[in-house]
Parts: sequence; C-alpha cells; structure tokens
Amino acid sequence: MKRFLSIVLCVSFLVKSEAQKNDKPDLLAQSSELHHLMVNYEADKGSITRFYAAGLQSRGSQYHSPERRERLLQLIDSYLGKLKTLPFNDLSKPGQVDYILFKRNLDDERYRHQQDAKKYDRIKTYITFATAEKEWTSFRRRGLAVDGQTAARKMDSLRKLVQQSITSLKDKPDMDLEDARYAADAVRDIQFSLRSYFQFYNEYDPQFSWWVPATHRATDSVLSVYVKSLEGKGKADQKQKDDGSGIIGSPIGRDELIRQLQFEMIPYTPEELVEIANREFAWCDKELLKASREMGFGDNWKAAQEKVKNSYVQPGQQPAAMLDLYNQSVEFLKKYDLVTIPPIAEETWRVNMMSAERQLIAPFFLGGESLIISYPTAGMGYEDKLMSLRGNNPHFSRAVIHHELIAGHHLQGFMQNRYKAYRNFDTPFWVEGNALYWELILWDLGFNRSPEDKMGMLFWRMHRCARIIFSLNYHLNKWTPQQCIDFLVDRVGHERSTAEGEVRRSFTGGYGPLYQIAYMIGGLQFYALKKELVDTKKMTYKEYHDAILRENNIPIEMLRATLTNQPLSRDYKTGWRFRGSGDR
Repeated sequence: MKRFLSIVLCVSFLVKSEAQKNDKPDLLAQSSELHHLMVNYEADKGSITRFYAAGLQSRGSQYHSPERRERLLQLIDSYLGKLKTLPFNDLSKPGQVDYILFKRNLDDERYRHQQDAKKYDRIKTYITFATAEKEWTSFRRRGLAVDGQTAARKMDSLRKLVQQSITSLKDKPDMDLEDARYAADAVRDIQFSLRSYFQFYNEYDPQFSWWVPATHRATDSVLSVYVKSLEGKGKADQKQKDDGSGIIGSPIGRDELIRQLQFEMIPYTPEELVEIANREFAWCDKELLKASREMGFGDNWKAAQEKVKNSYVQPGQQPAAMLDLYNQSVEFLKKYDLVTIPPIAEETWRVNMMSAERQLIAPFFLGGESLIISYPTAGMGYEDKLMSLRGNNPHFSRAVIHHELIAGHHLQGFMQNRYKAYRNFDTPFWVEGNALYWELILWDLGFNRSPEDKMGMLFWRMHRCARIIFSLNYHLNKWTPQQCIDFLVDRVGHERSTAEGEVRRSFTGGYGPLYQIAYMIGGLQFYALKKELVDTKKMTYKEYHDAILRENNIPIEMLRATLTNQPLSRDYKTGWRFRGSGDR
C-alpha cells in the first residue's frame, strides 16, 4: 500500500508539474490520492449488499440481515485499516479532505451497523426461527438443487414455529415501540426472503412446484399475522398520537440530533440553531414591514401579503410565467457575471407538472434538470385549487426559480457529474444550502425589483427560518405536527394546505431529520465564506461560485478548508463557528 501511495504521489507531482508547464488543468482539480480507494469501497459495498440480499433488492436498507451486516462491518474495518497506513501529512489538500470525510463516513456506517446489531440482539428472542433463513438464502443465491418434499417439510416446521411465537407473544409484556417495529421488520425480512426463495424455484422445478406452493401460502400467511401482532405489541404510551393533523412521524430526540449535527460538521446545539433562526426571523420582520409600507399597507404585512398571493396567474399560464422568471434570473446572473453557466446546462433543463398526489407533500415546485411545477389540477376541490394558486404566485416563485434551476439545483447536478464525481459525501447543507445562498445573494444585488417581489422573497426566507424552528422543536419533542402547521400559517403566512404539505413532507416524506434546517444553515455557511473570500477581494464572485461547484458536494467546513488552505489533521473535528452572537 505504501509503495502504491508513493507511486501515486510521484505521478501526481509529475502530472502537476507538466500541467503547469503546459498550462493544462491540474490533475488534483478532478481527483486526489484517495480517489481509487473511495471508488473501490463503493463498488465493494455494492457487490456485498446485492449478494447478501439476492432477490431482495426492493427491501434496500430495510433488509436487516445479520449475515449481511457482519460482512459489511468486515469490509468497513478493512478500509479503515487501509486508511491508517496512509501518510496523512504527505497528502494534497484534496487528499486530506477526502481522507477526513471518507473516514467520517466509514465510522458513521460502522456506528449504524452496530446500532442495528444492538436492536437485533434485543428482539432475537421473538424470532428464534430466523436461523432457517440462512439455509434457503444460500440455496437461492447460487441456485442449488433442492428436494421439493424436504423444502415443504422444513417450511411447514417454520410455519409451526411462527404459530407458536404468535401464541406465546400474547403472554409477554409490551415492548419498547422502537423494538416492536424493528421486530416486525425483521419478520417481514424473513417473509420476503422466503418469497424470493419460493419464486425462484416454483414452476421451474417440477418436484418443488408439486410439494411446496400450498405450504408456502400457509407459511406466508402466518408470517403476515405475526408481523401485525408484533407491530401491535409496542407500548401504547410511546406511540405518537394523531393530534388532528393526520401526521405521525418519529422524533429522534436531542442526543441523536447532536450526533447527526456533528456528522454534518455543524458545531452548534439545536438550541443555538433555533436562536440563529430567530435572529434571522427578526431581520425578516423588519424588512417585511418596510415592504408592506412601500405597498401602502403600513405595518399590516399580512394584508400586503394577501395582495401578493392574489397576483396568481390563471390556470394553464403557469409554465409560461415560470419560463419568464427563469429568463429574468439567468439574465441577472450573466449581467453581474456571477457564475460560469455551461451552454449545455442552459440548453438541457426541461419542465414537468406535479401530480395532485405529490402536491400533498410538495406544495411548491421542485427543481433539478427538470423543473416540476406545482399547480392546481382539475380534480382538486375549490379550496385546494385556490390555496395552490395563491401559494405559487409569481412573486413567491420569483424568489426560488434560481434556487431550483440555475444557479441552483440544475447547475449543481450538472457540475457534480463533471467535477470530482467520485465524492459521495452528499449533504443537504451543500445541496440546499447553496441553492438558498443564491436567494441571499440575489436579494443583496437587487433581483427584487418591487416591494411585491420583496414580499415574495421574504416569504421564502421566513419559511426557511421557520423550518429550523419547527423541525428542531418537533425532534426535541417540544412541538406537535399541528403546532408546526399553525406556526407556518400564523408566523410565515402559509396557506393552510401548503403548511400541512410542508409539515407532512418534513416528517413523513422520507427526508432526514436535519434536511429542513440545512437550507438556511447551509446558506449562512456559504454566506459567511463569501464574506471571508469575496468581500475581502481574495476572490471574485465568479471565482468563488465556480470553485464551490468544482469541489462537488462536501460539508462546507471542508470546502472552506480547501479554499482557504486551512491546516488539517488526521483526527480533525468540526469547529467552524460560522455565525457569531453579534450577527443578526
């Protein structure tokens, strides 16, 4: 390994020298000494994950196989061992960044597998029949020949064991809610594994097809009953009650919030982040009153906001309105020479309309290579149509068109596919933070042409502050979903349907617990780094923005370390306090 690294370092030096001589791009602009190691790990992990879940790809990360978990832990330990052999101080800055982040990811994956093992140990007495799974999965993976009568006999024995477990469960005390859910999921894994085994052989092996189908149906049925029984065995006082919103999520608590914040290199407590959000909110309040007064509504900002909401375009006209806003935003970016816009990126974005079902969790448009427009459909009721029209008015949309396309998510994705594409350090603080940062910059540079535009941009800025406040309070077990909805309606000015969609998206839409805070917090990180580099004339706007995209998606503290040549160590810990107590 050391010899290999010496060769890589030597080649890197020679390539760098030759590139400087010939005025060609530096190899390290696209790679680092850890490129090969990181790519190999992802490929190895993929191979192992697929092999030890043969036929169960649909279960994905929900498949809690002890056999697969142990094999993945072995893989992680082997790569952590390889990292230890690398001479950290001899690595380039991109290499040091990759080392720190790759090790962070490996440690986090190791932690998650270990937590999974602890959960499994707590519930394994409820699935004493699980040992049978290893035999049929090993047969299934290699397609080994099976004896139909033996398979039916073993499957029937499994059915009897599961039935006994159902009977004995009635006399056992209630379980912790999390353990009950995990136990039910573990039984579901066994059920899906057995189905995969059955489907592989049935109708292809005549003896199997004669002996097994009826027995499999009976066994599958009793497994379904056991899943339901375990799900109902969780302690009633631990179950989140429906507070009338119909939204039932899973708050993670303060300790897990702090652990995840440390992983994302955010050295703040949840309470400190709420304080930052409140300071930003106070700034928004002042600007909101200014805009309201400019519109002639005095301090009645809600009345001013009502006028803005009612500026919506008529049904059928929204795509054209969004195209006009996009053209204005790109023209603005080019006028101030803010970022390089590759011609193909400008050429290849497209538009789709959002379904009514998806609008239940995404009441506003989404972006990327495709702009997905959220607007009323013919089948919606009158009130829902009106709230969707009002919530997607042109002034509100003007604030985020650049967030979703250029220079936001579409340009991000375009560049991620072309620069340091091996970096798999996905963080919403970069993805959403950078898109939100563009809203801050365009406000500063005057993209808001009128007080109505300011009202629209401030709506979204308050919305991002509110996301920090309501999502952290929810995960700290201080607020219910209904309180979160009411907060968005009363404090930000949401339509009730869009507020409900936002809260539903936050807690049941498949997003991580920190996702909603990442918009504003990540944006403030980018903004603080802009002050450090652009405001001091060390870089132009364009140089700074291009450099962000060329480093790909990494924690912003590591971006700062790269762009400002911060000293790094093998055991680096997050420490960048990007927001001072005196900042608004």
